[in-house]
Amino acid sequence: MNLNKILKNVFLVIIFGLVVTACATKKTVKTTDTSSSSSTTATTAKEEKAEPIKQLGSLMQGDVYIGSDTVGELASGVPDRVFFATNESILTTMSRETLRKQAAWLRQNPGVTVVVEGHADERGTREYNLALGERRANAAKDYLMTYGVSSDRIQVISYGKEKPVDSGSNPLSWSKNRRSVTVKAN
Repeated sequence: MNLNKILKNVFLVIIFGLVVTACATKKTVKTTDTSSSSSTTATTAKEEKAEPIKQLGSLMQGDVYIGSDTVGELASGVPDRVFFATNESILTTMSRETLRKQAAWLRQNPGVTVVVEGHADERGTREYNLALGERRANAAKDYLMTYGVSSDRIQVISYGKEKPVDSGSNPLSWSKNRRSVTVKAN
């Protein structure tokens, strides 16, 4: 029975790996110019489909969002959010840089208190995502404290998957939603 379960799980992992690999394969399609409007339309449609793939690569590093279209500012020149990999609460290099800017600004403004909100993407259960959001918010809080911000000035709250910034159901949308956001409380 146990061996049967193991073999089933190994088979599922192999199938999943093949599906992911097949989806990630870049295909080159040669088109011939017949100067008809229907072939031009088909070529345009192929180019439009290829554009989001190029855009996705410039907005994500691995599965972590690196774009700025959803990023607000805590203060002038200080981004308000950091992004995480799937099922992770480990800070990336880019996240640490953003949190250092936040900490410097908070040290210069000792009267300001903040709330660090933890968020997750839509996948997973509500309970799992609430816990993950809390781990993400606490990771950001701990890093701010490392750079001299008092824990009395930082509250943590998790929204899990309840407040998505992008309501899409695709890797780019999910990466935008895996975040912690530092918001002024006063």
